Amino acid sequence: MIYAGGTYRGYADDFAELVEMLVPGYASLATDGERASARVRLAMDMQVRTQAQLAAGGQLDACSEAERVVILGGRHEPPAPARWEAPVPLVLVSTFYEPAGVLPRPSGPADLQVWLDPADDRTLLTSLHMAGVIVVGTQDGA
Repeated sequence: MIYAGGTYRGYADDFAELVEMLVPGYASLATDGERASARVRLAMDMQVRTQAQLAAGGQLDACSEAERVVILGGRHEPPAPARWEAPVPLVLVSTFYEPAGVLPRPSGPADLQVWLDPADDRTLLTSLHMAGVIVVGTQDGA
């Protein structure tokens, strides 16, 4: 895995060891619930960072005022637009949206929604990879 903006490279035998590189102390968490909470916190942190990078990409001026409010708003409450078509993709954490959470998923073009999924170690790493936050490769190519 390549992470921290390309600063670090880590090798591991399983996905939990890779998550440990992103969340120090992850391996010592005693319960599945504690590990799940740690993954959600990491996803939310990466959500904020990734959203800021996308907003700084030059398309923010092309957004409406309402879209800018969603993009630049706090993440203490998950954004919940009914539809998303702004030129800046919206970064969302799947935990808070159906079917896992209570919020409806925004409709709109799939390429304008970046989903981070902390359901388990593998899905978290895969979603962070797909979002461009980290680069993960496996020996078997999966």
